[in-house]
Amino acid sequence: MNDGGAYALEVAACRKQFADFARQTSKGTPLYSRIAAGVAADPDLAALLTIAPEQQRLPVLLLACVHSLVLGEPDSELASFYPNLAGRGVVVGDPVPAFRAFCKSHRDQLGHLLSTRHTQTNEIGRTALFLPCFGELEREVGPLAHIDVGASAGLNLLLPRYDFVYEPGGVVATGSVVRLTCGTRGPVPVPQRHPTVAAAVGIDPSPIDVRDPDQARWLEACVWPDQVERFERLSAAIGLARDLGVDVSRGDAVADIARVVGEQATHGHPVVTTSWVMNYLTADERRSFVAELDRIGSTADVSFVYAESPGLCPELPGIPPARATDQPTALVIVRWRGGRRLVAHVADAHPHGAWIHWVPGR
Repeated sequence: MNDGGAYALEVAACRKQFADFARQTSKGTPLYSRIAAGVAADPDLAALLTIAPEQQRLPVLLLACVHSLVLGEPDSELASFYPNLAGRGVVVGDPVPAFRAFCKSHRDQLGHLLSTRHTQTNEIGRTALFLPCFGELEREVGPLAHIDVGASAGLNLLLPRYDFVYEPGGVVATGSVVRLTCGTRGPVPVPQRHPTVAAAVGIDPSPIDVRDPDQARWLEACVWPDQVERFERLSAAIGLARDLGVDVSRGDAVADIARVVGEQATHGHPVVTTSWVMNYLTADERRSFVAELDRIGSTADVSFVYAESPGLCPELPGIPPARATDQPTALVIVRWRGGRRLVAHVADAHPHGAWIHWVPGR
């Protein structure tokens, strides 16, 4: 097969991905569903995705790259179709012609973004899942030292600075500009106040510095425009992080966790967290990460609280058996006490923290 034939197959594969994406998102995100269907029908638009490295060729990457440029041009015609910029809850009209024209006029900028970026999220809604776990751990061991692995921009480190509303369950609030709502089922142990977190640090292989407007905009661009509330609370959290500062350093989950835990143990009981991060590691890397925590826990008390996918991370301790690809996120607390590992699958949850179902009698 000649090179032209191989390229044609690559474009066809991209078109199929966009067609599948359009069907999968038709109910919840009408804007991206309509745009994806339009890209699937247009070989020239779909071919843009071939600029990205092969492992990054996902519809969400092209959509995020365009979104990033649109955020910088809020008066453009395409921006009028984006609910987070136009203030609309429902897309009116056909956005595909404006999307096509925007891509054509910004081809060089898109090419650079597609070849250098990868999608990255920092979903602060997941802190609503961690809060009850932190409350339980503080009652057990006292002040905590939070270590977030795969911290991205470090926004989850600001858990003590966010307000939380659990419906039902109560309110944990101090008047923050960021207010997170989480539906509950079962006996969720909502604390009466924010747990004491004496120190909070993050490690990430490619940390985002929210003080850099370009990096902060990319983080916002990875949120889908139909998710207006999620976009607005992310923007508020970015503002809070700029004001308060967050401590995130470049690091590796396996190679650096022991050092960071040792450093933070001088401030409080070390609590390692991950949320939809372990799926980006290989199975062997996940096993190595757990083995490293086992090694740390053999001589010092430490806790690991994670919100991860059962289907994607079967190697984690306490992960329930995967029954379906859409199985809820598993919330698990792993404790190492006196050299012994104790595991509790405490809840099932929405991947973005919209709801939490505490496991009865666990």
